[in-house]
Amino acid sequence: MNYFASSSYTVSILLLYAFLPSISSSSSSLTISIFDTIRHPDPYKRLTRLATTSIARAKHIKNPQNAPNPTTTPLSPFSGAYSISLGFGTPPQTMPFIMDTGSSFSWFPCTKRYLCRNCSSVSTKSISSFIPKQSSSAKVVGCANPKCGWVHKSFDPNSSCQDCQLTKTNCTQICPPYIILYGLGSTGGIAMAETLTMPHEKIEDFLVGCSVFSSNQPAGVAGFGRGNSSFPSQLGLKKFSYCLISHKFDNTEKSSFLLMDAESDSGSKTEDFSYTPMLKNPVGSENSALSDYYYVGLRKITVGGKKVEILHKDLSPDSNGDGGTIVDSGTTFTYMNQAVFDLVADAFSGQVKDYTRAEDVEAITGLRPCFDVAGNVTVKMPELKLHFKGGAEMALPLENYFIAVSDGGKSFVCLTAVTDDTLLGPELVGGPSVILGNFLMQNFHVEFDLRNERFGFKKQFCS
Repeated sequence: MNYFASSSYTVSILLLYAFLPSISSSSSSLTISIFDTIRHPDPYKRLTRLATTSIARAKHIKNPQNAPNPTTTPLSPFSGAYSISLGFGTPPQTMPFIMDTGSSFSWFPCTKRYLCRNCSSVSTKSISSFIPKQSSSAKVVGCANPKCGWVHKSFDPNSSCQDCQLTKTNCTQICPPYIILYGLGSTGGIAMAETLTMPHEKIEDFLVGCSVFSSNQPAGVAGFGRGNSSFPSQLGLKKFSYCLISHKFDNTEKSSFLLMDAESDSGSKTEDFSYTPMLKNPVGSENSALSDYYYVGLRKITVGGKKVEILHKDLSPDSNGDGGTIVDSGTTFTYMNQAVFDLVADAFSGQVKDYTRAEDVEAITGLRPCFDVAGNVTVKMPELKLHFKGGAEMALPLENYFIAVSDGGKSFVCLTAVTDDTLLGPELVGGPSVILGNFLMQNFHVEFDLRNERFGFKKQFCS
């Protein structure tokens, strides 16, 4: 169903971490003075937190069974992710949401008694909460409502809605409360049907969660995955795209855009974009969390122009649906399973000869390899390039796969990829083998062409 009267909407996006691109054919270089290093009272703590949250996010994505079943817009960087502002209710109450292509269900902090534990980075009083009593259009989703099944996958109203069997004509039993896990964080509440206000349209009965408690989740989530409850599905989008500004602008007023298009019926490609087909997990279904993810065919990785000898089985889903590559805007640092990561990390370690390994930094942050670059104005590293099904190639600027940190007289750079043993223990089993995070795609305009089932991208200065 097409909810939009006009052809597209643009939403501004707030950015968290990004840098200015600089790249050559087989190596990339950056000037330390313009390569934005982490500015933080404790840079090691900051870097460790980003690595920890990235691997925790990977744990959630790779083990979705741990989670319950339950125009142009500005896009802004926010603490390792990107946020958009949306208005719900009548009159509209505007709140920030983390844009997440790795999940479908959307929710916001809700009621004056909203409780956020382990949200030390922000004060609970400063969190924007939705107040249902202040909206004339707020409705709690009933247990027999089909949308309740969008919240709780494998939901059977016949067995779960016992009260409705007795009073079918006027059932007052609500959809069961949800609890959602996000790696290190979680949230819980009840499902609502509320009016969503877009720039030129109001969408009634939009399914959204009213969360009354959260842990490590100070902001709501706007789900842009492939499930029925996602923004693309509820808005009838044919495509959406966004441009991720550098994370150096995290938590600032800088923003880029999120474009949502509900009317495009064209099969034509956007000018200057490279495309690769979107793939479906072989065992994914509407009742599987794997069906929420955007899979792409990563066929090859090259470092410094040399192919990394990764086995085909490590880049493609197996008969159980495990493996393959997804694009996830909610992950900061790219995740690779142990087999893939070790080969990529070894390729960098073997080719970098001008800098010594910073093993002390690796021990603190969990990232590797890290290199000591103190005293260098310009840093050169082998180029990282991703090769996709159909011939599309993503040549990455150095600032998209290495991060620079300065602490007193020390300066070092670390590869921004995490794996199974990064800080959180043993190997993660199941799920995607590669999760392409948002840090990798800073200053790229990426497009999810849902009508034509393809993923497109081009390098673009987003700010």
